[in-house]
Amino acid sequence: MSEFPARPSAIIFDWDNTLVDTWPTIHEALSVTLEAMGHAPWSFDETRARVRQSLRDSFPVLFGDRWEEAREIFYAAFARNHIERLTPLPGAAELLAALTASGMGMAILSNKTGRYLRDEVVHLGWSAHFGALVGAGDAEQDKPARQALDLALEPLGCKAGATVWMVGDSGIDMEVAHRTGCVPVLLNRTDHDAEEFQNCPPELVFSGCNGFEELVARW
Repeated sequence: MSEFPARPSAIIFDWDNTLVDTWPTIHEALSVTLEAMGHAPWSFDETRARVRQSLRDSFPVLFGDRWEEAREIFYAAFARNHIERLTPLPGAAELLAALTASGMGMAILSNKTGRYLRDEVVHLGWSAHFGALVGAGDAEQDKPARQALDLALEPLGCKAGATVWMVGDSGIDMEVAHRTGCVPVLLNRTDHDAEEFQNCPPELVFSGCNGFEELVARW
């Protein structure tokens, strides 16, 4: 990082695989769903590469007019063990504690269904860090739509713009930042030149939460 970034007015975090590791649970639930619907299951790497949109945006494309049936299968499989398997990523708890201690306003904007997102945040004891927890289905449209980001920012008392950071691990997180004029920040990825970032590149890149926390200490 060649230039010291200025402190933002607020930070919006993605959830899955930005602050917590949920790929094994997502992959297992999706595999159960695909097989039940007569599709070939994806490899773990395919799941990691292809799962980006919310269920209500992606399942109609995958399953056509049977997408609601697939949704119920997925939810049943996901709900069985998503709490037990939930694992914070290295340094995530320390990063959030440091940001809270600094007085930073924070929110979560996820394409995980809202009720599951809130259950997971409560389970980890992280609720006090965030002014809003916005998941799929909470706004009129899901991420990367502007409505979802605006809903996350509203309780923080600020609007989207160049003083707000959108922090995530995927192209869809960078896309919502570009759409709304926020700063796109890539976390827990080193391949910032990957194809998914071609049209919406990150402005800042952190390979892990510990590097981000070092920046917070300098503010």
